[in-house]
Amino acid sequence: MLGPDEIGRALTRIAHEILEANHGPDDLILLGIPTRGAHLAQRLADRLGEITGIDFDARVGALDVTMHRDDLRGRPTRASHPTRVPAEGIDDRVVVLVDDVLYSGRTIRAALDALADLGRPRAVRLAVLVDRGHRELPIRADSVGKNLPSARSEHVRILLSEVDGRDAVTIEGGAA
Repeated sequence: MLGPDEIGRALTRIAHEILEANHGPDDLILLGIPTRGAHLAQRLADRLGEITGIDFDARVGALDVTMHRDDLRGRPTRASHPTRVPAEGIDDRVVVLVDDVLYSGRTIRAALDALADLGRPRAVRLAVLVDRGHRELPIRADSVGKNLPSARSEHVRILLSEVDGRDAVTIEGGAA
């Protein structure tokens, strides 16, 4: 569905949308939701740095949501990842949560709970590479790389070079 070039263009567009919505780079913090969201947050930080000339490495972190999920009993055990918050913290900052796929909205709800444990941002925004629909909670992304309607029986798979050795977005499975 998407190859490396399309993913790169989507991330560049998302970076521009983030800057436009925030009226510049001031007070921006990027928190990626592990695993792939954390890598996407770093890529967005790199793009924001290229666009603004500001080093965004100190403004990017990762937010583990494992213990805040409401489906822990029904899912296999997940390894937790360390939460890394930029040194300046999140209080009175604009936090952009970054994830790979927006589906039911439950991961983002868990991220909002985890974020509340860390501080009080001025605003929270959401950037996702893929929005596949099928929301169960009233959550929407502020920036979306690609809307990819899919059946509930299908699986949207995000491959990133940092984890999988290549960049791609595929849809697998579904009714035959």
